[in-house]
Amino acid sequence: MTDHHLAGVGASAALGASRMRFRTWPVVAVALLGLLGLIVASILAVQRKADIAYAHLDNLNARYREVETRLRRVRADLHLSGILARDYLLDTTTPAADYRSRLVAYRTESDRMLSELEPLLRHSDPTRFDKLRHELNEYWRSYAPLFDGMTVVVDRYGFLRREIVPRRDAVMNISAEIEELNNENLHAQQQAAAERQRELHQYLTSTLAASLALGLAVAIIAVIRIRVLEGRSEQQHSRTQQAEQELRRLSNQLVRTQEEERKNLSRELHDELGQMLTALRMEIGRAERAQAIGSPAFSATMNESKSLVDRMMRMVRDLAMGLRPSMLDDLGLEPALAWQAREFSRRYNVPVDLAVDGDLEKLPDPQRTCVYRVVQEALTNCAKHSAATEIEVKVVRGRTLLDVSVRDNGVGMASTTGHRGLGLTGIKERVKDINGSTSIQTKPGGGTVVHITLPVPAADSSKENLVANSAR
Repeated sequence: MTDHHLAGVGASAALGASRMRFRTWPVVAVALLGLLGLIVASILAVQRKADIAYAHLDNLNARYREVETRLRRVRADLHLSGILARDYLLDTTTPAADYRSRLVAYRTESDRMLSELEPLLRHSDPTRFDKLRHELNEYWRSYAPLFDGMTVVVDRYGFLRREIVPRRDAVMNISAEIEELNNENLHAQQQAAAERQRELHQYLTSTLAASLALGLAVAIIAVIRIRVLEGRSEQQHSRTQQAEQELRRLSNQLVRTQEEERKNLSRELHDELGQMLTALRMEIGRAERAQAIGSPAFSATMNESKSLVDRMMRMVRDLAMGLRPSMLDDLGLEPALAWQAREFSRRYNVPVDLAVDGDLEKLPDPQRTCVYRVVQEALTNCAKHSAATEIEVKVVRGRTLLDVSVRDNGVGMASTTGHRGLGLTGIKERVKDINGSTSIQTKPGGGTVVHITLPVPAADSSKENLVANSAR
């Protein structure tokens, strides 16, 4: 029985260990990997957004510088052309062709700058750009009469004031408007860049908050799980210590019980069987003496000897039946239970009502032995503790289950959880060993009911008889 209890404790410990071996590390690993992935993704996303923002700012600054530089060159060409026209009017020695070639160079440079400005300004303000191109072309064409036969100085100065200066001023105004537009575009783009920077800050803030939340969740889960595991470990350690103490106590009690059983058996053999053997030897001696002298007491002595032999046979049979009833194997479970009920009633003068429902002949040997021992132990407990006057034993065979109950009207018990004896523990362990269940209902003054339920295999009992007799 101690081995069964040890197996039960081992199974309980294995169950607790399996619960404690719940795979926590994959959850924590996935959470940590998710946190790491979120951080890496956040860094890459921030880097990408920052690169886009910086590239946009660089493009914006480069465009602004390019527009500003080309407008400045155009304005410079206009100023240089005006200076060239003034020098031409004041200089009467230098041929006009030299001034014309220099003016053409200025115009060529201005047209080149205008061509470079076109992709920069065409999409933003095509109207002003077309107007700038038109005014520039008119400005450069207005110089043609100055070099084509206009000889009177007064006419030249008047032409310069009437034709060239207004057109130059118009071009300068358009250039200023374009520069103002460029500044406006720069300001708008700077605002857009600031908005992107705010979005980047918001993204950083949300990513940091998500990372912190995930990290906090992982930390909380890990701490809670560690606390749970520590609690389970402490509980398991406490249960293990209690199981060890219980095993040690039960082992010591089992040794004492075995010694007590051996002492009782030795007492029975010595006091009863030994005295009967001594009396038989004395009767045989009397018979020998009576036979020697031819006394008529020989026949009475032999009858007394036969009576002693019968008593010894009954005693040996009772001892054997107490250890392992042969009728359980020869006649079956129901006759063995009936004999046990009669013997208990005869010995303790307490009536036992046995009720059997169903066929018990084809039960496997483990189930038959278990039922017999459970009823035997329950009756023994009734005799020792309950002070009952009536006992009812009921055995019901179902298709897949076997129900056994032993009910008495004794004094009952306050609780079964604190019971420290081998009786009820042996019943529970024996039933548990063949996958059965045990329930004990009791209360002070209300009697006790021991109820067990055993599974009944579908196989034929002839096959089950080949099972080892370890349950005996």
